[in-house]
Amino acid sequence: MSLDSRPLDADQIVDRRRLRRKLTFWRVLTVLVALAAIGAVIATSRSGSLTNLPSGAIARVTISGLIRGNQERVQALERLANSNVKAVIVHIDSPGGTTAGSEQLYDSLRRVKAKKPMVVVVDSLCASGGYIAAMASDHIIAQSASLVGSIGVLIQYPNFTDLLKTVGVKVEDVKSSPLKAAPNGFEPTSPEARAALASIVMDSYNWFKELVSSSRKLQGAALDKVADGRVFTGRQALDLKLIDQLGDERTAIEWLAKEKGIDPKTPVRDYRLRSRLSDFSFLHLAAVTTLNAVGLDGFARSLEQSGAFAAAERLNLDGLLALWHPSPTN
Repeated sequence: MSLDSRPLDADQIVDRRRLRRKLTFWRVLTVLVALAAIGAVIATSRSGSLTNLPSGAIARVTISGLIRGNQERVQALERLANSNVKAVIVHIDSPGGTTAGSEQLYDSLRRVKAKKPMVVVVDSLCASGGYIAAMASDHIIAQSASLVGSIGVLIQYPNFTDLLKTVGVKVEDVKSSPLKAAPNGFEPTSPEARAALASIVMDSYNWFKELVSSSRKLQGAALDKVADGRVFTGRQALDLKLIDQLGDERTAIEWLAKEKGIDPKTPVRDYRLRSRLSDFSFLHLAAVTTLNAVGLDGFARSLEQSGAFAAAERLNLDGLLALWHPSPTN
């Protein structure tokens, strides 16, 4: 290498360092701006806003994803019940969630129905806790290929006993009674603990069945046929009396016009039950935005495609579940 070329190489190294510093600066700035924008949206995206609903409109409420307890949702539905909307169409696309959260949603929707004509439209899936919510309405509409049902309750918990033996770890505890903190995942579940869990599951299952019986007017063999945990297509659900009609939102508007006297030309407007970026969705969006900003967009896409975000959200569920396909791998 000649002496004349050395200053040029040094300049190139300096330029590359400057470029790297600039890229780092802009990446960090992009992340900060993105996080600030997310914070601003959260601050301004108040749930249950009635300002976008014209007087006398039909409110479209959407329930999707996993169902948990949510006081913000309860308050939004209370505002909707006391508003001047003419009717409510509830779209459901949910595999269910916690039993308590589903019951809370059911009770809130019942209070809306007491004041407003309400009809449920099943989109793709209305299973377990989603179906509990659907029964708040007197009229349920589903598409022919929708999945409906999964009437049942479960408790799931991991057991690490064999893994701990393999790595040579033993977890010890001192308990006030044998059933305290059972099951704990660090030891085999005793018959007494399993029986206690089974009694909880069966008590909630009987409550679920009674709800189906009173809401859908099903008894005896007809009730047992739909309450074995299976899901049914919309066509099957209609024959089994789990739903009332096949169709979509247009069908719901026609029913409201015929049965409740609602003008079919009444505009239908969306009504949010929670802010756009609440709960886990905020963490999801922040993670994706940050990974994209620092040049790891490929990694963000792989997480999306692998279902890692959905799996983490499902693992966040705890307690009694009214949920179809609860495994994180589904």
